[in-house]
Amino acid sequence: MAKKLLRYVFIGFMLFAGINHFLNPEFYYPLIPTYLAFPETINMVSGILEVGLALLLFFPKWRPIGAYGIIVLLLLFIPSHVYFIQIDACVPDGLCTPIWVAWVRLLVIHPLLLLWTWKIRD
Repeated sequence: MAKKLLRYVFIGFMLFAGINHFLNPEFYYPLIPTYLAFPETINMVSGILEVGLALLLFFPKWRPIGAYGIIVLLLLFIPSHVYFIQIDACVPDGLCTPIWVAWVRLLVIHPLLLLWTWKIRD
């Protein structure tokens, strides 16, 4: 029962995050490293993948594919977390946090999301 609840909470989290890429894209653009081209496309594809992969988690047959896809996606997001640290955790006219928050996001929260995904994969 707890695993099912964790799965549904995670699905909700991923759906919210994915949909937010479309509702609030200006939030994400400055978080995409400047060395990557086409930030609008990266943001849109990220949102589509987050929503699509989260929806796969509802179906037992597709759950492993959704979970492994999310794991890959989370790994692909690591450069964004590193970039946020490199810009001192502050986007001009946008998100600014203490630098320790950016480090916690990279070294604690992100691994916990990976572990959470791993735990709900089956």
